[in-house]
Amino acid sequence: MSITAERRTALIEEYRTNATDTGSPEVQVAILTERINNLTEHLKTHAKDFHSRRGLLVMVGNRRSLLDYLKRKSQGRYETLIGRLGLRR
Repeated sequence: MSITAERRTALIEEYRTNATDTGSPEVQVAILTERINNLTEHLKTHAKDFHSRRGLLVMVGNRRSLLDYLKRKSQGRYETLIGRLGLRR
């Protein structure tokens, strides 16, 4: 259900804004999206796993907060990110 260290590194490399960036909103949203997608697949086979479902809802809320922050700070970066990740809105 969690992502591997190699996948996390690849996401950081892909979404970072500069050479030393590891915690920008873009990177955080990309990592959360990967975890959300993995957990969604898990819940398709384990429909009664309510503890994981609650964790999924918390992650979706965190991602929404980060996206709202990014939208307030820079509309262009926000639109670019949701386009790259394939998110609605």
